[in-house]
Amino acid sequence: MRSAHQLLADSAVIAVVGASRDPGKAAHRVPLEMQRHGWRIIPVNPTVDELFGEQAYPTLADIPHPVDLVDVFRPARDAVEVVRQAVAIGAPAVWLQLGIFSAEARRIAEEAGIDYVEDRCLIVERAAAGLSRR
Repeated sequence: MRSAHQLLADSAVIAVVGASRDPGKAAHRVPLEMQRHGWRIIPVNPTVDELFGEQAYPTLADIPHPVDLVDVFRPARDAVEVVRQAVAIGAPAVWLQLGIFSAEARRIAEEAGIDYVEDRCLIVERAAAGLSRR
């Protein structure tokens, strides 16, 4: 199991489930900050066509290329299904944002052999590790 810092170092393409168009929400600010530091952000939101200059997709299954990490900005009750979808598309890792915990999602990820992080913020971990892809 890779550490949070190692996951970020190893990942170039991050699918963000629940990415928001509202600049006041963390689900907008966090992906935008990661993009500014060189990660490719793929928004997953069924209500928008584009975010952060990237095409948005309604579900993980609709993304036509591999992703390195699935970042989840959805309530814990939705995380289980998102992790199932991440496993189904062959994502090597799932990250539940700060404040999101799910024992069931963790179990699904562990059984599938994929890396799993919960209750951590991408931009806090990126800054703590001094990581950038630029």
